[in-house]
Amino acid sequence: MKKKIGHLVMWVEFGVLTILLARFCAVRIGENVEGIRGFLVQKQENTESISKKIEKEAASDKVIGVSDGRDGRTEDTPEDTSEDTMEGGCQEKKKVALTFDDGPSSKYTPLLLEGLKERGVHATFFLMGKNIEGKEVLVKQMQEEGHLIGNHTYNHVQLDKISKEAAKEEIEATNQEIYEITGVYPAWLRPPYGEWRKNLDFYVGMFPVLWDVDTLDWKSKNVDSIMRIVKNEVEDGAVILMHDAYQSSVDAALQIVDLLMKEGYKFVTVDKLILP
Repeated sequence: MKKKIGHLVMWVEFGVLTILLARFCAVRIGENVEGIRGFLVQKQENTESISKKIEKEAASDKVIGVSDGRDGRTEDTPEDTSEDTMEGGCQEKKKVALTFDDGPSSKYTPLLLEGLKERGVHATFFLMGKNIEGKEVLVKQMQEEGHLIGNHTYNHVQLDKISKEAAKEEIEATNQEIYEITGVYPAWLRPPYGEWRKNLDFYVGMFPVLWDVDTLDWKSKNVDSIMRIVKNEVEDGAVILMHDAYQSSVDAALQIVDLLMKEGYKFVTVDKLILP
């Protein structure tokens, strides 16, 4: 009898413990649910707060002309109607290089430099060695004003008609003249008549530069004729050939700058046009 009572007590105690444990678990689960619910509510409130803040800042940005992030323009900036190219999502102007051979000229080069400086334009000058003496100040001015100075041989010789050794002498003599004035050895060479001996670039260690638009300014000496050629042939990436030895060339060159800048072109030196 005592044994049965003992078993009964044991089962009662077990039942009580089970009930207590169940209530304890229910309470803890409820606390966790409430905690999770509270966390989610707080998260939602924070998200709504952040969204309102972003909307407020976006509205403020549009008022002060901050970019809307779509195409690089601001709400207050008029659309650029020039024919700019798109690379990597950034607008980039069409580029063109204005180049001058046979200088420097004591009479015409100063006029050209003055006009380019007024317009904030940099050009490339391929100098003849025999024309440098007595015009060192002009060569130094070219360098100081941001123009690129290149080599056009010493005597304007056709490089494919002479030996490699003679060609090297012509080129190095002019390089030395330029170096003594600027402290820089030219890296760019305009071969007279556009004639080039195969592999001569490796032999002399220079980059030959030809052209895309030949204005024939030396032949026509006529501004209208020069302008007509440029209008018909210029395109993005073009190298324009001119000479700073005639008044008509100076006048035409400055008109070309004014015209192409209005059409969205940017003038650069040949190194910036050719090198990636």
